[in-house]
Amino acid sequence: MSTPRAVAVTGASGYIGTRLVRRLLETRDIERITGVDVLPATIEHERYTHIQQDMTEPLEDAFAGAEAVVHLAFVLRQLRKRTEGRRINVGGAENVLRACANAGVGRIVLMSSATVYGPRRDNPVALTEDAPIRPPRRFAYAEDKAACEALFQAFAGEHPEACVSILRSCVVMGPNAANFITVALDKPLLIGVRGEDPRMQFIHEDDLAEVLVKFATEPHPGVFNVGGAGSVRWSEAVSLAGKRLVRLPGPLASALTELAWRTHLQNDSPSSGLGFIRWPWTVSMEKLTSETRFMCRHTSREALEAYLNRDA
Repeated sequence: MSTPRAVAVTGASGYIGTRLVRRLLETRDIERITGVDVLPATIEHERYTHIQQDMTEPLEDAFAGAEAVVHLAFVLRQLRKRTEGRRINVGGAENVLRACANAGVGRIVLMSSATVYGPRRDNPVALTEDAPIRPPRRFAYAEDKAACEALFQAFAGEHPEACVSILRSCVVMGPNAANFITVALDKPLLIGVRGEDPRMQFIHEDDLAEVLVKFATEPHPGVFNVGGAGSVRWSEAVSLAGKRLVRLPGPLASALTELAWRTHLQNDSPSSGLGFIRWPWTVSMEKLTSETRFMCRHTSREALEAYLNRDA
């Protein structure tokens, strides 16, 4: 399958979706791009059509004629009402795959996350794509990403004629980033776990957009880790942000985080999210590099600094 003439993008008005659509519009061989999002359009262009709707509503019309679909739509923030987040994230993924099958889409790309591996004390320095999927219990983002991956893997097995790609990205950084790490780094005081200082891995928002363009326009089936070269220790990230780090014993840090979650003093995540600044979860880029020849232009540190220096 050559460069698709028509591409559909879910979550097209989001942080990454907007950047992807702009990059696809620069690809001359693509004649038509359709964006789907519950939010209004962020781009106006003669080759771009925007459909404003919920991901759980029928998508067959949006995908009609599309040769490739990139699924980005996802609720990033942990919702208090767990069933609602799962309805949108997992139910939305089921709906996307159903519409792809009905519309005969030949190439499907899922934006997943390296959080599905879970932060674990016994994780190797660089997790490969065959590492076990162990999302932290009650950390909705990772649990739902893992559930979506299972749906896409099953779809790939049932539809061997389709090229299904799953991208497990590390934390996205850059001038416009907004995620659970940036929320932490924007606080005046940050916590760490005594005796633990994991390496953090980031990818620049522009590099991720390029990866998505490559998978939307070239056939690369399978699961691929996506991340910038190198890493930054949690303590170093806090220092670069100019913030103060308070190290607490593990049990105390977990108890305080859980108490703050249950009493609504913080709305980021329950105590299971603490693992991401406690244990390693960095990924290997060997498969992506060897099979697609893609190389990120920015290192993990450069991606982080692009966010921290966004107002400079």
